[in-house]
Parts: sequence; C-alpha cells; structure tokens
Amino acid sequence: MLKDFFSKPKKRKYAAVPSEAAKTDVPEGIMTKCPECKKIMYTKDLRKNLKVCLHCEHHLRMTSYERVESLLDEGSFQEFKENISTGNPLEFPGYLEKVEQDKTKTDLDEAVLTGTGMIEDQQVVIAIMDSYFRMGSMGSVVGEKIARAIEKAGEMKVPFLIFTASGGARMQEGILSLMQMAKTSSALKMFSEQGGLIVSVMTHPTTGGVSASFASLGDFNFAEPGALIGFAGRRVIEQTIREDLPDDFQTAEFLLDHGQLDGVIHRRDLKERLATILDIHQQEGERIW
Repeated sequence: MLKDFFSKPKKRKYAAVPSEAAKTDVPEGIMTKCPECKKIMYTKDLRKNLKVCLHCEHHLRMTSYERVESLLDEGSFQEFKENISTGNPLEFPGYLEKVEQDKTKTDLDEAVLTGTGMIEDQQVVIAIMDSYFRMGSMGSVVGEKIARAIEKAGEMKVPFLIFTASGGARMQEGILSLMQMAKTSSALKMFSEQGGLIVSVMTHPTTGGVSASFASLGDFNFAEPGALIGFAGRRVIEQTIREDLPDDFQTAEFLLDHGQLDGVIHRRDLKERLATILDIHQQEGERIW
C-alpha cells in the first residue's frame, strides 16, 4: 500500500559488524602504507613527495621510470633500445614465464633501464636498476645492458650514472649471472682509464654480486637513507663469525660511518648534489677527459 511506501524502514535486529581485516583494508592504489612506520598516506601525496614517507621520511622503492621523472630534466631521457633478450641456459622450470610476467608488470625488457638524459642541462648516460623486475636480480641481459651503457658513455664522453637496487645474482642463470660482475667491472675500469666520471647511487636493497662489483666502483659512491647494502645476509654473517652484529649493520648510515660511502643523500637533495658534481667536472664548458 502507499502508506507502506512512505513508512520508516524497520531497524535490523542484528547490525553487521565489520571484520578486523575490513577495518584495515585499503583500496588498492589509492592509499599506501609506509613499511617503516606503518602509517597510511594518499598515494598521490606520496608520489609528489618523491615516494618519501610524509611521517618518518622512509624512502620507499621507486620504479625506474619514476626515478627518471624525479631526476632527469623533463623530456630529456632517451632509452637505449637493445635487441637482446633473456634466455634460459639452465632450463630452469618456469623461469621465462616469470620474466614475461615481469615485463608486462613493469613495462621493462629487463631489470635495468638504460639511456641518456640531462641533469640541469648536463648530459649523462644513466642506468637504473628496478627492484620490481625479478627483485633487480643480475642476469646476463642486465650485465650486458649495463656494460653497453658504460661503453656508450665512453663514446659520447659523458659521465656514467648508475642507480642500483638488487637482490644479487640471478640464480636461474648460474655462472652466466656471476660473470656479469667481471664484465661490468672491466667496462668501468676501461671507462675510468679514459677519464670518465662514474657516480653510483645505491638504493634499497643493493646486495650480493651487485654490491660486490659495479655498485661499489664509482668515483663517487652514494646511497639513499636507510638503504640495505651488503654482500652476504646478516644471519649468514652472524652464524659464520658467531657474533651478534649491530642493529644498524649493513645500512647506508653504518657504511658511511665506516668509510665505505662518500655520502648518504636524501632523495629531495639528490638532483642538486649530482648537478653540482657534474658541474665541478667541467672546465671551460668541456668535460675533463
């Protein structure tokens, strides 16, 4: 009847109580929880702040393309398109399928992005490792792309800048992965002997074979605050030496205090600091070579 249509709805006898999981769930992509302080922020605000936590200043992981956008002059980046692809020399089950999945997820062909760009109108060749692609692990294609980028910097007579982020060598490629340590180190040695400037910026995490090779071979070795940097894992070292390690062991700050880094630089200050270094290595408008 008409009066029923306008009548007040009946109260429910039992009210639905949201679960604890529902109370803490955040719509995917809209909000981001800081892995350090656990506070939740709007993702768009976090990106405006260069993916540095608005509460505790923890440096969250960046994709390689986010790094390009935050560091290089607008529109200056030109990617090196290499006609090389990852193989499966050990016939590791499911390896190539996982690589293809990461290609789709990251829009990268491998775990490092290489190209040329400008920092305050000063040209560089840049390589940016991406931890969203196989945790930045170093396979044969990663090593080859980095080596080619170093050689290109030598041909162009411009500085080489690398951002590292890696879980280490890629076990699915065995010895071919470990060989990239020697390949990239040799390329950097030849580039340095030509007078080339090498700047390495280690981000969280930089571990394993990457930390033991090209990541640590810069003329300037920098890191972002709080970055984990080391070769072997903490637990392995403690079990080997049978001693407890300091709480801040293998952090960027620990390495700086012990003379293994030239600086720990906040992300908001990084472009200015790099631009200053590049400017110092100019003389009457020409690179020192």
